[in-house]
Amino acid sequence: MARLAELEETRGTRVDVGEEKILLVRVGDTVHAYQATCPHAGGPLEAGAILGGRILCPWHKGNFRVSDGALCEPPALDSLARYPVRVEDGEVYVSPEKQPTPVSRKAADARTFVIVGAGAAGAAAASALREFGFGGRVVLVGHEPRAPYDRTSLSKFVLSGEMPPEEVPPLRPPGFYTAHGIERLKARVKRLDVKARSVELEDGRRLTYDAALVAPGGEPKRLKVPGEELEGVSVLRTLEDAERLLAQAPPGARAVILGNSFIGMEAASALRGRKVDVTVVAPNAIPFAKQFGEEVGRLFKTLHERNGVVFRSGTKAARLEGRGRVEAVVLESGERLAADVVLVGTGVRPATGFIEGLALREDGGLPVDAHLRAAEGLYAAGDVAAFPLRGDPVRIEHWRVAQEHARLAARNMLGGQERYAGVPFFWTYHYSKRFEYLGHATQWDAVRVVGDLEGLTFVVLLVKEGHVAAAIACDRERATAGLLERMRSPVPVDEALHLLQSLG
Repeated sequence: MARLAELEETRGTRVDVGEEKILLVRVGDTVHAYQATCPHAGGPLEAGAILGGRILCPWHKGNFRVSDGALCEPPALDSLARYPVRVEDGEVYVSPEKQPTPVSRKAADARTFVIVGAGAAGAAAASALREFGFGGRVVLVGHEPRAPYDRTSLSKFVLSGEMPPEEVPPLRPPGFYTAHGIERLKARVKRLDVKARSVELEDGRRLTYDAALVAPGGEPKRLKVPGEELEGVSVLRTLEDAERLLAQAPPGARAVILGNSFIGMEAASALRGRKVDVTVVAPNAIPFAKQFGEEVGRLFKTLHERNGVVFRSGTKAARLEGRGRVEAVVLESGERLAADVVLVGTGVRPATGFIEGLALREDGGLPVDAHLRAAEGLYAAGDVAAFPLRGDPVRIEHWRVAQEHARLAARNMLGGQERYAGVPFFWTYHYSKRFEYLGHATQWDAVRVVGDLEGLTFVVLLVKEGHVAAAIACDRERATAGLLERMRSPVPVDEALHLLQSLG
């Protein structure tokens, strides 16, 4: 099968046993055998890294415990399948028969836990509660008719035509919620009374809870300009939004995107993939400069321009014109842009208006402590949670962070006292290139570039007081998997550079 001496300890080795793709992981003279692809999206785990006792997926940075394959951090929501393996005389032998998956025993429990929001965080929290052995009632409330699905696919793959809408993957397999006794209520929340520990739904139903998780995500910010109600003006938050945009923007159509946010720019890339004419209107000249710095921001703008996107910077929409359906966008500068469809990508606001009994931040965020607790019995996750990161309260609107929050909140709803100690991560997709962002930086005093920016094979380190505050990368997925794990504690820039070199 394989020789022990040939197996590295800093990365897994893939072998095929019959039809099974298996990852061999060496720890000294011991070998573990797991499925070779990440349960989240099939990422090749042999292309990732092994560091800090974890197997790190190169694609979306899900990670698993080396010793038993248990899930440590999402976006995967399941542990790795295991296979029997033995070492004899330096030879490694693996059986293709999967070992049974350990199942947590669920003790009878009279408590009710309510999860408000059936998105990334909601699905992760509901799954985690059962994974951690909770035997009480779990109610997942969300207003969309379908089960929670991978919303990140909409701007990356659906608008480009690479993924048909009906193939957008659900976050859990069919039948999962029923099999695990998770109640899904298709409803909108009218009011959450913190003091009374009750949730009132718009259809009149009322739930009382012993613990609740607030994870409804964000609501798109309104334009507040004349004509925004016209047909053909859309946001991109749901699968229905994506289907409508596909129908309204066939090849050759004229699309105007208002805002150069991540959603807006990913949509620009996707629409150009179907030969839609795209103009991006934004008050700031360089996309992502606030998050990535101006040098990397200019790289993105140039990449889009090379692919045919036209920018109108330093201005906003003053009004939208049309007779029932949008026909043009008139800018504050006076310019008139013909439009068959308008996508509003000017950001979101936390959907927290239903909460009564707690003070919200000015931006609508819900303050929580390091345990993600907003009040006794109430937790928050994802876009709505203003949580302490390196001492400062921040809101981070990233898919993976929402899922990390959800799993942590689930443990603490069950009596744990765990603190958020993760490293924020997200990725963005433009013209078949994946760009990754590790950490969270609002300020930095130096920038170190490793690799070739123009060639789109690089890691850019944003450095604060000699340590890595954040990193942006393209086409360096194994290296960034290792760097993300190392960034759990402060990383001097020289150590980061050495680690990147060693991981290739």
